[in-house]
Amino acid sequence: MKKLFALLLTLAMVLSLAACGSKEEPAETPDTTPDEPQAEEPAETGLSTVVPGVLTVATSPDFAPYEFYAIGEDGTPTLAGFDVALAGYIADYLGLELDIIPMDFDGVLSELSAKNVDLGMAGLSPDPKREAIMDFSDLYYLGGQSFVCVKSNADQFTSLEDTNKPEVSVAAQTGSIQMDLANENSPEADIIALPKVTDIISELLAGKLDGAYIETDVAKSYQKNYPELEIVLEVPYDQAGSAIGVSKGNEALLAGVNEAIAAVLADGTMENFIAEANELASGEKYEGLLDANGQVQE
Repeated sequence: MKKLFALLLTLAMVLSLAACGSKEEPAETPDTTPDEPQAEEPAETGLSTVVPGVLTVATSPDFAPYEFYAIGEDGTPTLAGFDVALAGYIADYLGLELDIIPMDFDGVLSELSAKNVDLGMAGLSPDPKREAIMDFSDLYYLGGQSFVCVKSNADQFTSLEDTNKPEVSVAAQTGSIQMDLANENSPEADIIALPKVTDIISELLAGKLDGAYIETDVAKSYQKNYPELEIVLEVPYDQAGSAIGVSKGNEALLAGVNEAIAAVLADGTMENFIAEANELASGEKYEGLLDANGQVQE
């Protein structure tokens, strides 16, 4: 009787183990899941921003047609320019919300250096001197540099050597490539740093400056509103063109930005952004920071 009971117990254990084994087989062969969703994961992982899900961009809205405020018929200022349009394109391309923070130009550099923002978009030239505080995207726009004065002074400047005299006062924006060009080409001149391009234009028109170093297309934009301005000299610069400043070391973001730039250039959208910005810049605009109520400062 004991032998029969032992035999039945052994048989029950064998059948139980066989049943358990058959239940595990489907888990070992999950080949029915498609591979496509898994292929998309690397593009999403590793893309980090200061604020999750948001692309934070610093800009200096005194640099038409790159960035400025277009004034609507009701007097409302709206941030505009082809840098602004490109920032929106990049955010959409990366699947992020966009937050643009206006500030002075030197603030753009310091905030990007401190990694308080993801991108700096303010007509930045990819100057090697800035590579310690930011990474640079591929170029998205080619431009030049110029020396500008009022028409009544144009005959004084036939070459850059004419700008390099102690009695000549020249200006450039604080922290800009133009300031570097002023120091390089006019070291003997009275060089004045001003925080906004609008300040430079005002001082030129008031006769307080003899000339200024300004990005060429920005100078052309001002010429439309102030015909007395004259672009008298082309200023050589090895790093011609504009790039986006990217928070240092954020390789995934840099790669994504470069992909977006390639796309916007390939399909002609960037040309539309530039044309629209130039059209808006030729109308009523404001260049500078708004007041605490979001209105144009008097």
